[in-house]
Amino acid sequence: MILSGDIGGTKCNLAVFEEHGGALEVVFQSRFATHDFSSLEELIENFFTKSIPARDAIAGQRITAAGFGVAGTVVDGCLHAINLPWVLNPEALARALHLRIEEIVFMNDVAATASGLDKLRPDDFLILNEGTSRPTANKALIAAGTGLGEAILFWDGRRHVVSPSEGGAADFAPRTDLEMRLVQSLKQTLPRVTCEDIFSGRGFLRIHHFLDPGVHHSPSGGNADSAREITQNALHDTCPVCVETLDFWIDAFGAEAGNFALRVLAYGGIYLAGGIVLKILAKLPQSSFCRSFADKLPLNSVLAGIPISVVLDENAPVLGAAYAALRAVRPRLEGKAQGCHAD
Repeated sequence: MILSGDIGGTKCNLAVFEEHGGALEVVFQSRFATHDFSSLEELIENFFTKSIPARDAIAGQRITAAGFGVAGTVVDGCLHAINLPWVLNPEALARALHLRIEEIVFMNDVAATASGLDKLRPDDFLILNEGTSRPTANKALIAAGTGLGEAILFWDGRRHVVSPSEGGAADFAPRTDLEMRLVQSLKQTLPRVTCEDIFSGRGFLRIHHFLDPGVHHSPSGGNADSAREITQNALHDTCPVCVETLDFWIDAFGAEAGNFALRVLAYGGIYLAGGIVLKILAKLPQSSFCRSFADKLPLNSVLAGIPISVVLDENAPVLGAAYAALRAVRPRLEGKAQGCHAD
């Protein structure tokens, strides 16, 4: 059985999978608020020991591998996180799960989402731009939520290979006079203005305050609450400044996605994911996203031909991390099976 998790700055999604003929099927799954726990080990203990459905689902069986998509950069098995409140300790986690270090896979959460794309069904996507299908071209994924994540799917001649990116930490590139004034305003309090400072939950309140500092909503709410209220007000057309904020955000986000497509030559397609995109799904098809995405003279027509899809299934990172864990232990499991047959 495979334990898998999507470990984000706001919420965590854990699942146990069972393999059937090379395919993984969910046995049990549950979601948690990240800040309710002091460590990943505590979260997993809660998942296994305090959930009766989980205990019943895996009774008498053991976890053979674990994979986690985590909100941060993974270097040599160690996590460097910006939005995650924990320090991950692979050795402690291995002891808690009764696994060896090599049986646990840590990967960037957006890279995990990208790894799960080919396991999803066609109805798990919403197409924003049909574009021109190029199956052997590079692809890319950009996810906006508590932070901003990007991942690249390089075509290596046989298949797409996922590579993480820290594009969210790159400098925000303003295009219009209004965006330039936003950067000038934010630089009064920020040492530098990154893409994540704009294209994450906390970006909505910053944009809203810049557009009209005299309009306030939930004064005690955090970034997540503020972003939720601003987007809801915009979708229901109850606050003109919120409507302007969401339009500003979507237009600039489309431009950043187009920049990303150019940097990696993602002619095979761009995928949008993350909690924010799903919350504003009703707005996206009628928005300026695709127009600002392709507004890159002299390559407008090239970018206009790139397929753009929204990932609707929030389980994509859990699925991607689970398959990564399965790949990590499959040679050992197959070796054991061959040894048994030899006897």
